[in-house]
Amino acid sequence: PHALHPLDIIDGIDLETLVQKRTSGLMQPKLAKKIEKQTRDEFADGIASYGTDALRFTFCSLASTGRDIKFDMGRVEGYRNFCNKIWNAARYVLDKGEDCGQNGEAIELSLADRWIISQLQRTEAEVTRQLDQFRFDLAAQALYEFIWNQYCDWYLELSKPVLWDENSPIERQRGTRHTLVRVLEVALRLAHPFMPFITEEIWQRIAPLAGKDGKTIMLQPWPVANEARIDEAAESDIEWLKTLMMGTRNIRAEMNIGPGKPLAVFVKNASAEDQRRLTENDALLKKLAKLESITVLAAGAEAPLSATALVGEMEVLVPMAGLIDKGAELARLDKEILRLQGEVQRVGGKLSNAAFVDKAPAEVIDKERAKLAEAEQALGKLAEQHARISSL
Repeated sequence: PHALHPLDIIDGIDLETLVQKRTSGLMQPKLAKKIEKQTRDEFADGIASYGTDALRFTFCSLASTGRDIKFDMGRVEGYRNFCNKIWNAARYVLDKGEDCGQNGEAIELSLADRWIISQLQRTEAEVTRQLDQFRFDLAAQALYEFIWNQYCDWYLELSKPVLWDENSPIERQRGTRHTLVRVLEVALRLAHPFMPFITEEIWQRIAPLAGKDGKTIMLQPWPVANEARIDEAAESDIEWLKTLMMGTRNIRAEMNIGPGKPLAVFVKNASAEDQRRLTENDALLKKLAKLESITVLAAGAEAPLSATALVGEMEVLVPMAGLIDKGAELARLDKEILRLQGEVQRVGGKLSNAAFVDKAPAEVIDKERAKLAEAEQALGKLAEQHARISSL
């Protein structure tokens, strides 16, 4: 009697009907009062309609081996938001998708296009590997991470400057539209066993633009990763770009600088590789991170007093004059220093634990050592910055 009927989660149900349903025909009628109270407490507004796909995806995401699972309506809501996210992404793609090389026209792929195609290959391999081992939870997690974070949050954002720029060559614009459509089409096929309804609905509209024919997504082949399309150079360039953009966004958020206010940014300790990336992505960075200018400081040049974000060894400086108050920047640095100290302690503790060091594979230990060195180095830089600002 305490169980929820899946259809009530799919279609939704109002409180009174739910109470009646859960308290009628009980084997132990004396429990009715208790069950009614529990139901009224837990579902004060009844149950919203979440749809079949969201419920199926929730069950897959919870399907780990050998443990009892506490079912949580918040997760169903989260996966309903995931369905909406896919729907909105598809609307954006369909809106852009008239000329996307579906008839073999010439295309040129941007850095972001090559990156998302590369990530897609890794996702195809990972989802397949986990499904082969019946780890529906890990397969669902890999799919969610790719569709929500990589495709919807980052790639759609990175595609906009190419599509909005009147001066970008037609082949490049077509290359981005081609990638938007093709990657979504493959992602829908990967997601189909988990979410059959929304994927079928969107696939019917996307398929012709992706050069696919067929009556239904159900009869399409399962995606297979193509190793040749994994592009490690594009992946590390985009990781660098993301770190830089998130660094400037964090400074904006913590300093209360509006997202629309253009920033003049200085860059210190830029390696040749950093400088190449800055040059090649200049327009993209200015557009997406709302930067007015990016000035690379010569070695030994004195930087203006700034809020700092680290991108590997490179320091990104947002000058504080007229933008930032000293107290707020010191508080921000304190918070970041605390976080890094915690990281140093955590990783250091792991590495000084004989049980871990004896059992872990060599590459895992190397990875942890690199993590420790990186955190220690970042700590040093932030401590210097803290001292500089304190002395003002």
